[in-house]
Amino acid sequence: MSNDNHPRGPSVRGVPEGDNRERMICAECGYILYDNPKIVVGSVARWGERILLVRRSINPRHGYWTLPAGYLELNESASAGAEREAWEEARARIEIEGLLAIYDIPRISQVQLIYRARLLDEAIEPGPESLEVRLFDWAEIPWGELAFPSISWALQHDREARATRDFTARINPPGT
Repeated sequence: MSNDNHPRGPSVRGVPEGDNRERMICAECGYILYDNPKIVVGSVARWGERILLVRRSINPRHGYWTLPAGYLELNESASAGAEREAWEEARARIEIEGLLAIYDIPRISQVQLIYRARLLDEAIEPGPESLEVRLFDWAEIPWGELAFPSISWALQHDREARATRDFTARINPPGT
């Protein structure tokens, strides 16, 4: 944040005039830092009945399985971000079929947009953030080794949507 106009940047916590939340404020010029939730984009990508999962080579949850997903970049559409994440993590080329779910996770300040997608081909390999990539049949999914609760939610929601042909976007399971 430092530049000539803000040598130290926002360094004081306070409630700006007209606001109702504490924010970081520059004591010298009054600049307000609005620190907002992060948007995560990802996909449940399928090749036939098999689902693409990646084993993380980074923290948090190094060594655990996840869907290809990550933070949305500035000036990027959510669906393009999900396609990029599939490429970065699994060298997978995907086609987005629709929005599967929107998960609100306030305790870590995230909103997750998870898409239904299909792989355009079977050519997958680990990207720099992955130890391993694999296509799993439903019975083979390593449920006890999934990195985050939302991965399980998305897998269950994808299965339910395909079984019922109801492709309405899902939300967090009750009580989460």
